[in-house]
Amino acid sequence: MKKKFVVNLALLLFLNLLIKPFWIFGIDRTVQNLVGAQDYGFYFSLFNFSLILNILLDFGITNYNNKNIAQNHKLISKHLSNIIALKFLLAGFYTIVTLAIAFIIGYNAKQFYLLFFLIFNQVLISFTLYLRSNISGLQFFKTDSLVSVLDRSLMIIIVSILLWGKIIDKPFKIEWFVYSQTLAYLITAIITFFIVLSKSEFFKLRFDLKFFIIFLKQSYPYALLILLMAFYNRIDSVMIERLLNKTSQTGINIGETQAGIYAQAYRILDAFTMFAFLFAGLLLPMFAKMIKTKQNIEQLVQLSFLLLIIPAIILVVATVSYRFNIMELLYHNHVNLSANIFGLLIVGFIGISTTYIFGTLLTANGSMKQLNIMAFAGIVINVIINLILIPRLFALGSAIASLSTQTFTAIVQVLIAVKIFKFKINYKLLSTLLLFVSILIFTAFLSTKYFNNWYYGFFAIISLGFIFAFVLRLINIKTLFNIIKYDNE
Repeated sequence: MKKKFVVNLALLLFLNLLIKPFWIFGIDRTVQNLVGAQDYGFYFSLFNFSLILNILLDFGITNYNNKNIAQNHKLISKHLSNIIALKFLLAGFYTIVTLAIAFIIGYNAKQFYLLFFLIFNQVLISFTLYLRSNISGLQFFKTDSLVSVLDRSLMIIIVSILLWGKIIDKPFKIEWFVYSQTLAYLITAIITFFIVLSKSEFFKLRFDLKFFIIFLKQSYPYALLILLMAFYNRIDSVMIERLLNKTSQTGINIGETQAGIYAQAYRILDAFTMFAFLFAGLLLPMFAKMIKTKQNIEQLVQLSFLLLIIPAIILVVATVSYRFNIMELLYHNHVNLSANIFGLLIVGFIGISTTYIFGTLLTANGSMKQLNIMAFAGIVINVIINLILIPRLFALGSAIASLSTQTFTAIVQVLIAVKIFKFKINYKLLSTLLLFVSILIFTAFLSTKYFNNWYYGFFAIISLGFIFAFVLRLINIKTLFNIIKYDNE
């Protein structure tokens, strides 16, 4: 199983490194620079609002189905016919609830118009993710890897034509960005459906109320967890826009502009998080299968944790050290403000990475009660800090709230996993990690002090960080090679 994890992780990372960085920094960043912080903030806050409630589209079905199919491949035909019908009903429910809440919190006609397309996008994304859960549950990880980059690949093509194809002589509008996403998500959903259909023995749409009730009862703890986590991960920009929703003397909407500044900083964290998410997608069916067959999971947990946390620490130290230079390179406006926000947000990536390993393990084990209590506590912490700090510090206050929440939830999940699985605390590994972090921070200090060109300093930290990891045996090339060559589990 370790071999399967390492090989498929390598493929998944390779494909995503080809596509997603260009989407984030080549396309998404360019769009924000063209339309400005206010217009992009208008889109960004609405996007996150549509994302918070998207669990109503899924109700935990994707994670539960992934775990179920991984443990029993024969269930795919029966579940596919019923769950797709259920997804249509949930899509209608999600749309009604989201629009109702948008009306209650006071969105205007322009916001409702864009929100409608964002809602449809969330429906398509949810449908595709459910279909992909069947592909990965069946252990077809290579196919899933290819599908995982299909939507972004299509978006790159479509938006690139609009940006640089000279087919339109008008200034780029944020609405065009959303329309492009809609088309790409629709094509991806259709292709993914036919891939899954080819793996199923039969398909016939069934509206079986009894099945729906039973399945939702089993999946609702997963739904609650995703809802709670989405809330504390995505509420920041919505609260910024709503709490600061006023117009300055120069005619600028402060809330939308601050949300746009926050988006500038959040974009890089989002890029890093995409790659951490890939670990979870691979690990969930693997952990589920190993737990069911009572295999020892401690080695896979340690391996996956180190393979994610070491690059995470290196990237965090390097990017924090040169945060002003990075923001200046990427953006035209609000560089100093977004750089300080970015410095706080990116440290939270260490907590996010930890969550994607230990949270995935606990989800595979079905430890939903503990996870839901943890996530609810995370919401309380996040909302309270946001309410206190946003009126005083604007977007910077949300960055503090995010870092506090991610750190708290990561620590709690590690403690829960250690208790449930009775992991032995590896004090030697912890001390080596602490030594590694200390050396890396000192290296970063020297880099910022002695390198005149920040590019050289940045890549020096990255390069030396991986060298230190190899020297301290936190990442062992020989071990990875032996796993790929000999592990037959």
